[in-house]
Amino acid sequence: MEPRDILRHILPEIPAIAVSFSGAEDVALVHMAWKLKRDIKVFSLDTGRLHPETLRFIEQVRTLYKLDLEIMSPNAEAVQRLTREKGLFSFYTDGHEECCGVRKVEPLRRQLAGLEAWITGQRWDQSPTRAEVPVAQLDKAFSTAEKPLLKFNPLANWSSKQVWDYIRMLEIPFNPLHERGFISIGCEPCTRAIGPNQHEREGRWWWEEATAKECGLHKGSVISSDRASD
Repeated sequence: MEPRDILRHILPEIPAIAVSFSGAEDVALVHMAWKLKRDIKVFSLDTGRLHPETLRFIEQVRTLYKLDLEIMSPNAEAVQRLTREKGLFSFYTDGHEECCGVRKVEPLRRQLAGLEAWITGQRWDQSPTRAEVPVAQLDKAFSTAEKPLLKFNPLANWSSKQVWDYIRMLEIPFNPLHERGFISIGCEPCTRAIGPNQHEREGRWWWEEATAKECGLHKGSVISSDRASD
């Protein structure tokens, strides 16, 4: 099923749904969803460590599509505690999970608490940890016993080329960092440009193993046993 068909099916059925917005995949999804539902709710995480280009890009998309775009920020006291105790770059030695937990996971948990489902731009070919991501899943990382949360990944079976073909065909705006070799873009200290023939995720947390290249936003989810049926 094509991403637009998936969105056409789920958007009317789930009132409390939002699109997570950050990278190229997400702006393609925002464009598709906006064509189907002009008042689609979109959110983005401002970790306090994003590139200036990323912040300007977020504002460009918000203005262009006249979005109800909510910017989620980390808890100031938690950030201050982390930086006071470990400095600004502890992730280079301790691993990125603690910092991402404070700057990304906790704000996301707050956002998702009021939703029934969310939509992400995960793809199979992004990294080894996403090789079998299903189109639809129960998000066990953020579900509770009282309130299950659904997660939809409409672009799961799209390649990077398909995403960029779609963006260029429809002249959808994208982060200018992509033109400077930044393929997968996160926080400034944890993202760098990649060279020819490098995988797109090699520019993220480059000092860690490929199987560790997740920040916690997409960990712990149930993988469908029948991907072909998506």
